Amino acid sequence: MQESNSFPLWSRRLLAGLALAGATGLLLAQAPGLTRQLVGRAEVSAPGREAVVARVEVAPGAKAGRHTHPGDEISYVLEGEATLLIDGQAPRTVKAGESFVIPAGVVHDAHNDTAAPIKLVGVYVVEKGKPLATPVP
Repeated sequence: MQESNSFPLWSRRLLAGLALAGATGLLLAQAPGLTRQLVGRAEVSAPGREAVVARVEVAPGAKAGRHTHPGDEISYVLEGEATLLIDGQAPRTVKAGESFVIPAGVVHDAHNDTAAPIKLVGVYVVEKGKPLATPVP
């Protein structure tokens, strides 16, 4: 099958997917260097809460930025490493194959001081109708 457009089929599909994601709110606003892409959302047994599953990436040299979530964050590191900064705890390095949990409302940040992105799967059990993340000075 010959493509009639000057853009390859894969790039047209990618652009269409990004347009759909933007139109449906699947790409979430965040700090520069941080990408949080929603991949699933479902109700949970706790009244007024939902589970949100996202693919999260922090670019090389970037910071996630201090923020909170209106519920617990449970994350698994797929690739790379970063320094996890959770208020009230000593900084720690998280690497591929490790997980971490951040309780609701706790201020935290992640710094990627490496030359490769860190990629995670984040599961957030949060209050419905609230922003997934709120920046904190």
